[in-house]
Amino acid sequence: MTVANRSTSTPPTPVKLPAFFEEDRLTVDAHLEKLLPSENTQPSSIHQAMRYSVFAGGKRIRPILCLETARIFGDDVTAALHPACAIECIHTYSLIHDDLPALDNDDLRRGKPTSHKQFGEATAILAGDALLTLAFEVVASTPADAERRVAMLTEIATAAGTVNGMVGGQVADLEAEGKTVGKKMLEYIHRSKTAALIRASVTAGALCVGASKSDVARLRRFGENIGWAFQVTDDILDVEESSTALGKTAGKDIAQQKATYPAVYGLERSHEIANDLATRAIAELAPFEEKASRLRDIAEYLVLRRA
Repeated sequence: MTVANRSTSTPPTPVKLPAFFEEDRLTVDAHLEKLLPSENTQPSSIHQAMRYSVFAGGKRIRPILCLETARIFGDDVTAALHPACAIECIHTYSLIHDDLPALDNDDLRRGKPTSHKQFGEATAILAGDALLTLAFEVVASTPADAERRVAMLTEIATAAGTVNGMVGGQVADLEAEGKTVGKKMLEYIHRSKTAALIRASVTAGALCVGASKSDVARLRRFGENIGWAFQVTDDILDVEESSTALGKTAGKDIAQQKATYPAVYGLERSHEIANDLATRAIAELAPFEEKASRLRDIAEYLVLRRA
């Protein structure tokens, strides 16, 4: 199975979110509602800020990848809800901090004012810190045996960290602004700042249900490639879409002279690269046959979405 290439000259009909997404999203949101302190819990200001960003919208791609990976191995994905929600907390923390004046200095996120615009910089920083801390509390309380919990904690912490992880990729991305970036560094940035956490989402879904080592390795490769394709597509959309469609400021990559695939390869080649990565990702799912059909649908959506 391959993903049809989206050419800049003849763009296909935009791919919509798979039908199961809404059900999964509601399940994730209901679990997040239980895990996050209420707005009235003291100190209320920080909990209001945390909930504002977590429930500001978003498709919940990472937690849904976690749930649907677990579903390959059985219909009961209850155990996957904890790592799924933890990863969404980490993702949201990263967005809060990315938007700060010291980093991307953005006013809009998911179609709403960014956290620091709504609550001030100090509270926004602390809200991000709190979500990161909560994430590891949530993973540690996953209803699974100790060995699986440790494996998930290690996988997620590594993906969020500095060595080939999200923070390391963000640092490299920041340092690359305004500079000529080679292909290897561009790959490092994208695989670290975005693909790593998506890879962890998939891998955690497999680990929490006790998948075999070979299956975990195969799904880790799927997550790596589809996460990389996702970021290449994000680069493309920053050029092709409006702020209204994106729910964040369009054209920021160009304005800040960021290292992106369109900047290095051009739009047409960037589309081809995203398609190739998605095709490689989908090939990893072959042994799971129809049990992985939902992951295939997600992979196609991530590359062929418009915004």
